Amino acid sequence: MRPLKIIVLAKQVPDTRNVGPDAMKPDGTVNRVKLSTVFNPDDLHALELALNIKDRIPGTEVTILTMGPPKAADIIREGYYRGVDKGVIISDRRFGGADTLATSYTLAKGIEKLAPFDLVLGGRQAIDGDTAQVGPQCAEKLKIPQITYVEEILEINDTGIIARRRLEKGVESVSSPFPCLITVHGSSPECRRRQAKKVMKYKYARTETELSSRNIDELFIKLNKERPYLNIPEWNVEDINAEAHRIGLAGSPTKVKSVNSIVLTASETKRLSDSDTDIEEMIKELIIHHTIG
Repeated sequence: MRPLKIIVLAKQVPDTRNVGPDAMKPDGTVNRVKLSTVFNPDDLHALELALNIKDRIPGTEVTILTMGPPKAADIIREGYYRGVDKGVIISDRRFGGADTLATSYTLAKGIEKLAPFDLVLGGRQAIDGDTAQVGPQCAEKLKIPQITYVEEILEINDTGIIARRRLEKGVESVSSPFPCLITVHGSSPECRRRQAKKVMKYKYARTETELSSRNIDELFIKLNKERPYLNIPEWNVEDINAEAHRIGLAGSPTKVKSVNSIVLTASETKRLSDSDTDIEEMIKELIIHHTIG
């Protein structure tokens, strides 16, 4: 089996558990500066699937690609700590405010720059939008087949894969030739933990923007000059040859109207016994209110 070249799409997302009053800007875009961020959970599942393939096929190379502000380089470092070989961040103020259409276009241009590749993996969806559109849109723009909701790779050979995907009412096995794009379901295995040796090796990895910060320690600059593998590539609009009218706000026909943090509280409680009558009544009530059924 020949080594594969895998690209993992990952996103740094706002921690939706802590949405405050400053979550939105006046122009309707997310105020990411005011929100704490996390590695998108579904993307961690995609990363584990890629690393699992790397374990199975010697010589396989995994590259993590993210789009976002300079601090999104944290995602690249997290990838390094868990076993990724290379990382690239697409970052430019002109990409700001992108919806799924503009985001998928930008990522597709980045993927094309990384070509050739065999697999592109990404999470099913991001928790800040829950649209599940970016992965499929990237596949359409790249004109490659796609398999969504994947939870396991069943077979791999030199020309393609067979994957099991999780659907609402069961599972199915789907085959696809290379290259192809896969979005990974949350039912797939959790991502492995950081490796201590890799944390020590890559903890000083920085982008050019980070190294040019006034607050940067001279040690980071010195180490990045001495150890080229610590330099995280940072691509702007020109680097990926993107068209200005298709990125950022200009290329985004959809806008977010508002973001709210909703906490559900019980207005009343009901105690039930374990009798068949009480259980039957509860089920009828749930069906009437469309909670189930």
